Amino acid sequence: MTEVDGLLFNPHTYDPRHFDEPTRRLLRATIDWFEGQGKGKIVAEELSAAWPAAFVDFVKREKLFATFLTPAAYGGGDPAKRWDGARNHALSEILGFYGMAYWYTEQVTILGLGPIWQSANEQAKLRAAADLEDGQLMAFGLSEREHGADVYQTDLILTPASAADQADGIRYRANGEKYYIGNGNVASMVSVFGRIDDGKGTAEAGSDYTFFVADSRRPEYELIDNVVHMQSYVSTFRLNDYPVRDEDILHSGVEAFAAALNTVNVGKFNLCSGSIGMAEHAFYEAITHADNRILYGNRVTDFSHVRANFVEAYARIIAMKLFSQRSVDYFRSASLEDRRYLLFNPLTKSKVTLEGEAVVRLLHDVIAAKGYEKDTMFRHFANIIGAYPRLEGTVHVNVGLVLKFMPNYMFNPKEYPEIGTRLDADDDVFFFHQGPTRGAGRIQFADWKPVYERHSDQPNVATFYRQATAFAEFLATAAPDAEQQKDLDFLLTVGQLFSLVVYGQLILEQADLTGLDDDTTAQIFDTLIRDFSSYAVDLLGKPSATPAQQEWARSAIAAPTADPERFDRVWQRVQSYNGAYEMNP
Repeated sequence: MTEVDGLLFNPHTYDPRHFDEPTRRLLRATIDWFEGQGKGKIVAEELSAAWPAAFVDFVKREKLFATFLTPAAYGGGDPAKRWDGARNHALSEILGFYGMAYWYTEQVTILGLGPIWQSANEQAKLRAAADLEDGQLMAFGLSEREHGADVYQTDLILTPASAADQADGIRYRANGEKYYIGNGNVASMVSVFGRIDDGKGTAEAGSDYTFFVADSRRPEYELIDNVVHMQSYVSTFRLNDYPVRDEDILHSGVEAFAAALNTVNVGKFNLCSGSIGMAEHAFYEAITHADNRILYGNRVTDFSHVRANFVEAYARIIAMKLFSQRSVDYFRSASLEDRRYLLFNPLTKSKVTLEGEAVVRLLHDVIAAKGYEKDTMFRHFANIIGAYPRLEGTVHVNVGLVLKFMPNYMFNPKEYPEIGTRLDADDDVFFFHQGPTRGAGRIQFADWKPVYERHSDQPNVATFYRQATAFAEFLATAAPDAEQQKDLDFLLTVGQLFSLVVYGQLILEQADLTGLDDDTTAQIFDTLIRDFSSYAVDLLGKPSATPAQQEWARSAIAAPTADPERFDRVWQRVQSYNGAYEMNP
């Protein structure tokens, strides 16, 4: 049996020695807590949609969120407290590995903290630090039933307080509903987005936006319902004449608008790692089941289509991890002069999470009915992993966003200092000082071509690089015309093609940094070639595609280089995961 390569997260062998001791201890304690709970209890609570109270108690007892989600400036001198994107990414993967409810509880706490840590309101920040220390959770009150997460529209209205209220220190009374708000049942601080209506109607566009803090425990905060039937509490709540004081106000005007978008930049990043964790756990269950099952006198994994699914699933998981880890480096190294993360972060959301869904689908096609059994983790993952590409803005929103960066990325490179691996124990203060949200189309990128050229001796990388350069020719000679630029259906396919070019770049960069073997790299690019060809076929069939675009689409279709010996080597590594991890019952 081939030795397990260690590229997938394994709770039994996980040793994050690249982190400092407090981080290692808390990550290990988190894993040990889940394993101590056992699969039976975790599955039973998920089936009954029970609020994860024991996990919340663990978070409080170990001060997990207090340590990981408090910037150093508000950590009270505790050297372990900081906002560290690398270790937050690791924690998010672990939480996703054990289930959506645990990941989501942290995720919406992160979102709730975003407007607070970005604000100039010292009193609110000190309160947040104290509440985290006390084990409280946070929430992000942006979405509304009628408007979704549209930051241009809100029906939650703040009106100036009466003279009597003002004498009592109350500045506004807030009224309105919020919808689909995670942790809204318990959050001590809910960052609520609304607008001020002074009754005069004279405010300039955007100047009436505001972010303020509400406490779910106050009587003016009416908890209406849980929108979903699951462990997470995704609430609808209503504020009824909720008193808003100066110390509750976080942002006003265009700063409130920017705080909403910049918070999502921080929060959406964790969707990739949650999806990775789920895909990894699903992979362990699937390979251990299939490789030990005999059908029609044959081991299930002796069938060629089963091996193909497992090898593809494995390659896609490794690609997800490589891209996401490299994106962490760019985000942690960002500044007002280097905002490349604004392209890479939406791709961690739109591309990596779709890949997680594809992985579970490939595995489910193998284990079939087993994936519906109530005593498996796989059933939960198969049911819920599709939420990741559909949370914090759909894939369509994020693919549409990355199109803004396409011209400069493809044709207008800029020199940047080399960015290495960022696993240092640093406080990522820029996450909460991202500045204005405008100017995305002016951001430049380092030349994407050299990393492909360094790997051009690998046939599959070379083939994909030819597809990528052909895409640049498409943009130069057959770019979408004025009418097509209004056709979002057409543009989304162009965006998916572009996304693959960026995805491949960061995968190769991380492969260089980690010394990834050529077999795995080749297998990853086998999938990227086929994905690119699939989107080219999609473009070919678009009703609005011009003859020149159709001709390009036909020419962009390519096949990966077949290498049965390489495939068998990768399969042997996949097979080695049989029994490598099974959750404590």
